[in-house]
Amino acid sequence: MSLEGRVAIVTGASRGIGKGCALELACAGATVYVTGRTVEPGSHALPGTVGETVAEIEAAGGRAIAMPCDHTKDEEVRALFDHVERESGGLDVLVNSAFADPGIEGSDPFWETPFDWYDTLCDSGTRGAYVASALAIPMMLGRGTGLIVNISSLGAEHFFQHVAYGMGKAALDKLTRDAGRQLRKRDVSVVSIWPYIVKTEAVLKLVAEGSPMVLDEAESQRFVGKGVVAIAGDPDRMERTGQSFTSLQLAEAYGFVDEGGSLPGGSPPSRLAR
Repeated sequence: MSLEGRVAIVTGASRGIGKGCALELACAGATVYVTGRTVEPGSHALPGTVGETVAEIEAAGGRAIAMPCDHTKDEEVRALFDHVERESGGLDVLVNSAFADPGIEGSDPFWETPFDWYDTLCDSGTRGAYVASALAIPMMLGRGTGLIVNISSLGAEHFFQHVAYGMGKAALDKLTRDAGRQLRKRDVSVVSIWPYIVKTEAVLKLVAEGSPMVLDEAESQRFVGKGVVAIAGDPDRMERTGQSFTSLQLAEAYGFVDEGGSLPGGSPPSRLAR
């Protein structure tokens, strides 16, 4: 599926699901602006920088631009979108994948954790998606290809890790539903994707440190990205607007598979997202 000529921004793409989405979009032919806070190798507890993601894309023959950006700072985010508009003339795809973890361990009772954990969990992930979407939409109108993807979670409806985490993801899905409603006649589609367990740098680190987590049926970092590419290339993508989908639902709908030709495990799709 070719996205040649399309312009995409992927937030939080130094590592994790964001990096996987950036790689898949670039491999499909899109020009990808890679955002993230990590610029210097070793400056974060986990591997990955915006520059390293761009280097990997370029090594695979794609086109990407590193755009260091803190999505909790509106002035940096506005400068990012202004730069993209000046350089590329518009935007076709926005993937909101930026996220910050305050240091959750297990299922900490929320009343025993610092209040500012809420801010950490929701500022870059939830508010950041709201701000980025608001800035992206004017750049998408009239192009006929607009797509906003919010990387959400089963935590939007089922308890996962921390109360504030679930609150943030539920708000993200509400953004998807309401923005999708307002944009339905403007040819910009807005969807949420719920991944299953993903073999991100953070998850692999936990397993290496002794976590009992089983990764046999986990998703690769690029699996969600395959879903993003599939929706972006779908001429009927507006039929999906305002809805949440598991990554597995998208794989079954569009016929793509993960690494090695397999599909990840997880709960039955019909029971998770709607």
